[in-house]
Amino acid sequence: MGKIPIGNFGEKEMNKLYQDPQTDTGSNCPHCGGTRIVSDRQTGEMICANCGLVVTDTIMDTGPEYRVFNLQEANDRRRTGTGYSMSIYDKGLSTVIKGDKDASGKRLDYETQRRMRRLQRQDNRSKVNETHARNLSIAMAELDRMASELHLPQNVKENAALIYRKALKEDLIRGRSIDAFVAASLYAACRLQKIPRPLKEVSKVSKRLHSEVAMTYRLIHKELKLRPPVDGPFKFIPSIAAKLSVNQPTEQLAINILKKADEIKALTGKDPRGLAAAALYMACQETKEKRVQRVIAKAAGTTEVTLRNRYRGLKQALDQMETTPEDLVLQV
Repeated sequence: MGKIPIGNFGEKEMNKLYQDPQTDTGSNCPHCGGTRIVSDRQTGEMICANCGLVVTDTIMDTGPEYRVFNLQEANDRRRTGTGYSMSIYDKGLSTVIKGDKDASGKRLDYETQRRMRRLQRQDNRSKVNETHARNLSIAMAELDRMASELHLPQNVKENAALIYRKALKEDLIRGRSIDAFVAASLYAACRLQKIPRPLKEVSKVSKRLHSEVAMTYRLIHKELKLRPPVDGPFKFIPSIAAKLSVNQPTEQLAINILKKADEIKALTGKDPRGLAAAALYMACQETKEKRVQRVIAKAAGTTEVTLRNRYRGLKQALDQMETTPEDLVLQV
């Protein structure tokens, strides 16, 4: 049948259509040339809102065929598994064979169950029989443990898994420790994502020694040609300030001191943690918060000698700019 004009709609009919108004402005009515085409999901029709012409009477419903009334029912009816993830050894595309019941829920007979158990056994063997898959299954479990202990976000975990897979593809792990490569990949991902996690902290939760993790990171950095951004002292201020339990004005004053010294390039080539510790020590002196050098240096992971040298450098930079920490206190 052709397209039949159904005349003018009444007020009730138009209100019924506009309960779910989905106007398609990309097509025109062939009768009057109107652009307001209303989709009625209940009847499966597309109707011109100006003249009432049924433009088409077959609309494909792309939604689910079931009805849900709360979030729990919606989650129970999901038919998809976990998303595609690099941090899962098979990227989340695994298969599961269960041989107890058929599609209708009836229990299988003994012979079919025996055959399905055999298929399940062969499927499990094929997953871990290859060296590549077995390596990834061990590495991704260790990566998940370390990322959880370091409280790292999911994007860092995914980036670390990608770096590890690249190292495995380049055959860098042969004859070396899997745990060391996982720790080095995680530290490299933190550097690339600008997450303040020092190598000592990553090595502390690893099963390998700090020297081995550092050597492995240098190997990954060289062979994979990674280009992580240079760490600045600003991003270490919050973590050190949290360990010292200093107030927010003191933390902000330390950041202002570093910003002022950076204007004349006084921070170039210096250890960022030493600079952060020195700035916090100078800020604590101005705000009358008593923190000794030994405690600040320990919280920053540096030495007291480094802290004193960086402190003198910051002092000289502020004197050169004719600025005192008292002037910066007013900006906090």
